[in-house]
Amino acid sequence: MSERADTAEPRPDELGDIAAEQAESRHDEDDRLKGEFVSAVLDAVEADDRDRARELVSPLHPADIADLLELTPSERRGQVAAALGDLVGAEVLSELNDYVRDDLLDALLPEQVAEFAAELDTDDAVAIIEDMEEADQQAVLDAMEPEDRAAIESALSYPEESAGRLMQRDLVAVPEHMTVGQVIDYLRDNRDLTSDFWEIFVVDEAHKPIGTCQLSWVLTCPRSVAMADLMKREQTLIPVDMDQEEVALRFQKYALISAAVVDGSGRLVGMITVDDIVHIISEEAGEDILRLSGAGEGDINQPILETVRTRLQWLVVNLGTAILAASVVGLFQSTISQYVVLAVLMPIVSGMGGNAGTQTMAVAVRALATNQLTSSNTIRQIAREFRIASANGTALGILIGVAVGLIYGNHDLGIVIALAMLINNLVAGLAGILVPVTLDRMNIDPAVSSAVFVTAMTDVMGFFSFLGLATVWGL
Repeated sequence: MSERADTAEPRPDELGDIAAEQAESRHDEDDRLKGEFVSAVLDAVEADDRDRARELVSPLHPADIADLLELTPSERRGQVAAALGDLVGAEVLSELNDYVRDDLLDALLPEQVAEFAAELDTDDAVAIIEDMEEADQQAVLDAMEPEDRAAIESALSYPEESAGRLMQRDLVAVPEHMTVGQVIDYLRDNRDLTSDFWEIFVVDEAHKPIGTCQLSWVLTCPRSVAMADLMKREQTLIPVDMDQEEVALRFQKYALISAAVVDGSGRLVGMITVDDIVHIISEEAGEDILRLSGAGEGDINQPILETVRTRLQWLVVNLGTAILAASVVGLFQSTISQYVVLAVLMPIVSGMGGNAGTQTMAVAVRALATNQLTSSNTIRQIAREFRIASANGTALGILIGVAVGLIYGNHDLGIVIALAMLINNLVAGLAGILVPVTLDRMNIDPAVSSAVFVTAMTDVMGFFSFLGLATVWGL
């Protein structure tokens, strides 16, 4: 009896506890892979113990396997991928960072890439293929089945970051004359339908969408009800060439789960689902933040030379604006030489103006990106930022003016720096909104260029207002 008790298999509830403990040992409290787990996998691969590596990784979700490969040093990714074998499948590739995925694709044959692409939805397959070299891309397309190849080539014909690249071709569309019962029979009998859908699109004879019907409505309505009577005619249609950022805004504004994509003639050509939009929203938000700082893509997996080139070009521009600000200081050398404390105080004026301008600019860029700031309310928002800058500038001016007057025992100096602080805050507030709006009107991405111009204006005006007032005041 004791031997049987020692060797007895765990009960189902015990198995659940064991699985939970194992999952907990792989992830930290933020659901990220623990460093010791990653090290254990790498050690197993290094020791050529592939069975142990696969045992550790096999319970992971494809997204976690993608995280594991991204956390692996670049020179060892190929070795780890080879050890894991078929665990690094199509879903893992679709979850990978672009640069990491490119490294792995370089080690695969075109036939292998084609096999992976065939297992994915069209949008995920396009994401894998679109960044490949033209020759490699063509080799992969040649290795695909004609139907899959046609879908990929059709998607690649649309502009990058457009709805055509983002959409899925697999959807469910039925004519309006069908009844609920006929639709249910169609869904059950047709084995070639996509397995993931929440919405059925109703189309006319020209295959143009005229309404939508949630799957739950079909399942809860009598079989005799016509789809034309059940469907919702109001719908949000996405043009195939619409930019993905605008698509994301529509999903956010109208709380969509999925939406039909139509071509130039209004025919239904695909659908976009909210899971793709979540990725786009995150990607676009991060992209705008990085552009504001001039850090390019800001990807830690980006090759060093590309990162240096991207950052250096903006640093050179900033160097030019710094020289411009320094030349303004040079105009007042005689004033500074007579009253050296001005050199100590002037960075405060320019620095505070730069911070104020950055705050306004960040709000303006976000408002432009989310369509909150449009031509209809631009004047009102400029006036709003002017009032905010006036209030902040006055408050900061009083604080710094009183402090400087007391510390240096010179009330005139306190008045000068207070006025300069107010002037530069007004400049910062106006520049922070006018620069992004102007760039946007010129069809230039305000997230890319705004920071350089705003910082230059606040630096120049900060030095000029403070030193100019000091000169006029006779300090």
